[in-house]
Amino acid sequence: MSDWYFELASIEHFWVRRRFQVLQKLAGELIANAKDMAEFGCGHGLLQRQIEDAYGRQVAGFDLNENALKQNVSRLSKVACYDVLQRKENLRERFDVVLLFDVLEHIQDEDTFLEAIQFHLAQPGFLIVNTPAGEWAYSGYDVAAGHVRRYSIKTLREAAKRNGFEVTKWSYWGLPLAPALAIRKLWFKGKNDQGKVYAAGFDSGDGAINKALRALARCEVIPQKFFGTSVMAVCQHSLSG
Repeated sequence: MSDWYFELASIEHFWVRRRFQVLQKLAGELIANAKDMAEFGCGHGLLQRQIEDAYGRQVAGFDLNENALKQNVSRLSKVACYDVLQRKENLRERFDVVLLFDVLEHIQDEDTFLEAIQFHLAQPGFLIVNTPAGEWAYSGYDVAAGHVRRYSIKTLREAAKRNGFEVTKWSYWGLPLAPALAIRKLWFKGKNDQGKVYAAGFDSGDGAINKALRALARCEVIPQKFFGTSVMAVCQHSLSG
């Protein structure tokens, strides 16, 4: 995740709040009943804090970005600077729920990464993934954000299956925001200042615009299988995995 994200994203940001609402719709029961949860790529802890506040549950947080970890806003959960590829033995099959939120799109070798995630996941266990959706929407904003790709449910399901996971629940989300992405792609074409591009593409402020986008995002019924700017999926170890 880009350091610009950590500067701009907050609990009040409409996108951060909507992402959590979608998680609650798809996997709220899993979160509530999990024995031991982890988030890989926790950054400055927004998802950890949301789960703490809503469910009173701890979520172990792991990230390679020490600057982000120093800003972590979780109150109950432990955090650590850790490379998932290390596969520490004391973390083998440790967690029955693993959260991978807006991380996979940054990874060049998604198969090696997902194999490492599986090492840390108990059996049976669940992996909950959120990624940006819509290959058509890939733009200068994605480059600035460090995105290698955007996903469809088809490509996300294929990546999961290759690595021993079966998608059991999923939804697109962010449909009301699709026109803004189309405009963003045109607007950022040819622009080279990545910091400004990222800020312009993500920063909604804390005022009326943020509130309006929050209300707009809530108009969408979840789950929906039609179209969206993000896709979230609950994945379980497949029988053949």
